[in-house]
Amino acid sequence: MPFSSGGANPAIAADIRADGQYVLNEDRAKSLIGPFYKALTAKSEKEVEEHLTSVTSLGWTSCATNDSCEDRKSVISRWSRRVHAVPDMKWEFKEIIVTGNKIIVRGEGTGTPSGDFLGVPYSGRSFRILAIDVHTVEQGLLSSIFHVEDWAGAARQLRGQ
Repeated sequence: MPFSSGGANPAIAADIRADGQYVLNEDRAKSLIGPFYKALTAKSEKEVEEHLTSVTSLGWTSCATNDSCEDRKSVISRWSRRVHAVPDMKWEFKEIIVTGNKIIVRGEGTGTPSGDFLGVPYSGRSFRILAIDVHTVEQGLLSSIFHVEDWAGAARQLRGQ
């Protein structure tokens, strides 16, 4: 199911329990993470920044390992470079699980690099990868993400293996 931001962000206005936790359902979660994934598929550096900053806190972090995290500014810079490297990048939600203030997304990324990518010379080939993202929501905004993508698989596909 492709994602849509659905306009206004009802996750920001989510119900708050007595313990201060936001109550998220799947619709609220989708409206919050929609702009996040639009940032991944943006067509310009400006769109990357606009989409990502609209749903993340100032202190948001993106962690590819338990010990390696980037701040929002670094992620915006890296994703902005990908706009040109994989101009047709697409992400599709395969499954969304909401539990407490966590949103777990099993997704699929596809794209065709416009040049050398992941250390693989340009071949015109495309890739399709699995991604698992665990988002944390605090005060109606994404405060962190832990993520795993099969970039090694993408490189193999680009090499024709």
